[in-house]
Amino acid sequence: MTARIYKPSRTAMQSGQARTKAWVLQYEPEKPRTVEPLMGYTTSSDMLQQVTLSFDTKEEAIAYCTRHGIAYRVQEPKERTAKRMSYSDNFKFNRAETWTH
Repeated sequence: MTARIYKPSRTAMQSGQARTKAWVLQYEPEKPRTVEPLMGYTTSSDMLQQVTLSFDTKEEAIAYCTRHGIAYRVQEPKERTAKRMSYSDNFKFNRAETWTH
């Protein structure tokens, strides 16, 4: 039973930083998922895959794992390199890149 501690990234449908500040603890699957033969659903008998815990800091999540004897793996977040550009910069006369469409 290994847990993964990570900071979730924003989805492609998100423009803001909502729900990306907290650290999340999720359990790694112990058994592979199987396909149910009659209906074709993907199923798993591992109930720990449904557990998701949120923590304010990485240290709190690590302390929880050590307190309960859970093996854990910390996945550090990648820093975001945001390119600040206004909408009007798309139509500048002296663009560095050529207009593509």
